[in-house]
Amino acid sequence: MRTKTKVITWIVTLLLLAGAGFVFFKFYFVLGEGVKAGELNQIVYKGWVWKTYEGRLIQTGFRGAKKGTGIQSNEFNFSVVDKTVADSLMRCSGKLVELRYKEYNGWLPWRGMQKYVVYEILSVDDKASVTSEVPFVISGGEEI
Repeated sequence: MRTKTKVITWIVTLLLLAGAGFVFFKFYFVLGEGVKAGELNQIVYKGWVWKTYEGRLIQTGFRGAKKGTGIQSNEFNFSVVDKTVADSLMRCSGKLVELRYKEYNGWLPWRGMQKYVVYEILSVDDKASVTSEVPFVISGGEEI
């Protein structure tokens, strides 16, 4: 009887350790860190139960659409945990920003809806490096 109890205790302990290891590597282990740069499109404070800051960064350039038809812009969707970083980003909409982020293997509802969590703003540039002005030529050859 004592041997059976010891075996069950060891099995339960191993299962709990394996579960804890899985949860750690899935939700808390930082898979990667990096920097993304682009135009800040939006940052919003939303959620049903846990309100989190969610943002979107539009990067320069284009990539092919998923089904091979047409092109689409490069978007970087991210979450922000720190309220001071989120408040600073809310004042930077439409500006070129460089953001430092951490990538997790899974997302947690109280940390945000994305696997990418921005934790620092490296730089903010008011002037867009790419001009959106298209020269307009009238029939006489003059540019406006």
